Amino acid sequence: MSIVTIAPPIHEGEEAYSRCLKSTPISGGNLKSNDDTKSVRSDLLEVALCIYNDACASCLADVSDSRDVLTLTSRVEKEGLSFLTITLPSFCKDFERSLSIGYIDSSLFRNFRKTGAIPAFLQGMLSLIFDRETGSIYDDKILFASNVVSTIVASVRQICLAFKKVELACTSSRTSATFENFIAIEQSFDLFSLPREDQDFFLLVSSVLWGRMLGDLRPDMLVPRHGPGATAEGISGNQKFLPQRWHERLEPYFPFLGNAFPIGAFESEEFEKVTFVCQDEEQPVWVIPVPKTLKGPRIIAIEPVCMQYTQQAVLTSLVKRIESFFLTKGHVNFRDQSVNQNLAISSSIDGQFATIDLSDASDRVPHGLALAMFDSNPDLRDLIDSCRSRYAKMPDGRIIGPLRKFASMGSALCFPVESMYFYTICVAALLRAHNLPVSERNAFFVSRQIYVYGDDLVVPCGLASTVLDYLQRYNCKVNTSKSFYSGRFRESCGVDAFNGTLVSPVYINTVKPEDRRQVREILSWVATARHFEKKSYRMTSSLLFQKVEKILGTLPQLPDESPGLGRVHFSYDSTPKRWSAVLQRFEIKAWCTRPVFRTDKLVGYAALNKSLLGLEQKPEILNFSNSCSLSIDKLSLERSALYGAVALQRRWIPAP
Repeated sequence: MSIVTIAPPIHEGEEAYSRCLKSTPISGGNLKSNDDTKSVRSDLLEVALCIYNDACASCLADVSDSRDVLTLTSRVEKEGLSFLTITLPSFCKDFERSLSIGYIDSSLFRNFRKTGAIPAFLQGMLSLIFDRETGSIYDDKILFASNVVSTIVASVRQICLAFKKVELACTSSRTSATFENFIAIEQSFDLFSLPREDQDFFLLVSSVLWGRMLGDLRPDMLVPRHGPGATAEGISGNQKFLPQRWHERLEPYFPFLGNAFPIGAFESEEFEKVTFVCQDEEQPVWVIPVPKTLKGPRIIAIEPVCMQYTQQAVLTSLVKRIESFFLTKGHVNFRDQSVNQNLAISSSIDGQFATIDLSDASDRVPHGLALAMFDSNPDLRDLIDSCRSRYAKMPDGRIIGPLRKFASMGSALCFPVESMYFYTICVAALLRAHNLPVSERNAFFVSRQIYVYGDDLVVPCGLASTVLDYLQRYNCKVNTSKSFYSGRFRESCGVDAFNGTLVSPVYINTVKPEDRRQVREILSWVATARHFEKKSYRMTSSLLFQKVEKILGTLPQLPDESPGLGRVHFSYDSTPKRWSAVLQRFEIKAWCTRPVFRTDKLVGYAALNKSLLGLEQKPEILNFSNSCSLSIDKLSLERSALYGAVALQRRWIPAP
């Protein structure tokens, strides 16, 4: 791998995108700077105290303690927002680890004073689970059966994790450290060495799992489509259908004429404006941060238009086949998280399965091994390689490459290929653990106990150590703080379960909205308030609703399926209604969202290509969140919706 500090020539599209990055916070939407302003601290501390009171009220025992309130207040004032966003989530990690190992280890909770063997903070709750003197978890079957402990676990996690995902700009040092980690992972491939025996074993298992499934998939069966997100050139909306650059190595598999433009466009002015670039002049992916936590942003890579366009073609067919093939159906999922979620809940009772989470999962999938999974179909393998970006451009201008990873987050093929990779490793591990020869029958047998959703893995508890060993052998890094194979706690695909009870917290994702223009923050606070209301955290819910109603006025009570913004619907609602004689229904007036359009006219062969793609797009594809659903708007050739942007307007909607 080489790191070059001189960037390639900047094209007009890149220049526009660079201006976009400078004018828009790349850490998210309307993010506050991380200066710990008094107003933000005050707002979030007020919410935190409400959450604490509601959490204590939800417990059957009297667990409230004025010293906890004092700790929350004083440490937020002293340490700033990092106490809510970093320190408390770390407290929760130690708490979950203690639940898993069955006692509070002396190395845990180092940022908190202890009373005996347990932390002084939240000791009223923790003392009902752990012995104050020894730190050991109580083995009281009656206590566990009564769900008292589960309620306390849920309360502790809600207090500690409420602000983990709040979107505030990370410090420059944390953001820089995240980028350096991205580069370090890429450099680590130089040290990654896999013995020949393990390579051959991986290839053999891959051929059994994927050979028959993918063997007849031909390039002419794939239909490109544009993704919904940003592009490296800064091109969006309808202009994606008017490509400026096309990579020459796509031509053998995705000829420009017939894919990006109709064949008849050969002698058109539009075709003459297209630049075909050789491999050495290809535009690299743009590497940018997006919000994750204040500990560090998430790193994604934004693909050029032509790469995004062709990747989507492979994505759709690949996902459809994996979700329907007998070796993977129900065990490698892309749209249904409930499989992993239900197993997490049941395993928190019977301990049958372990839940495993991987760190930097996509950035650690080796390019060579990823492509080797497609060796049974060389044309498909080479096609996938042709629509994979080989270089990455960092925000400071450094060019990283040729990339040794298969792809970073942002590539449409990242998620399905990494899922295939992890599934192959898990099957290989279980075949070795059972001392079974590699065959389709044996692969089917062991795969019945493996469930993969991206980097969320579920495997048998008894073989978890073997699977972990194989994952690390094949360059994966296990996130030990989020992997559980002992105790009563499990976590997978957004569901946290303890002893069969859901203990997932409600997250505050944004700071308080200040005015009606901050639509994203308003929507987030209304949705969060509704979640808290359903969780019976009524003090917190009421506070969040009050903050929003200072901007929008009183909100009506509305059911979940309603298009309007409102409070949770109860049987009695005094909101004024009207009768619509035209629609023959009662209606109420409520704030609703609407898309924000911009003038984005498309004519000529570009418009024809969009229309033809709309005819080829099948209903099941329209429901897939990662593909770009072509608009059914009658004016779709004259305007496009700003991706992720909505506005608020008051209108009459059906009354509940």
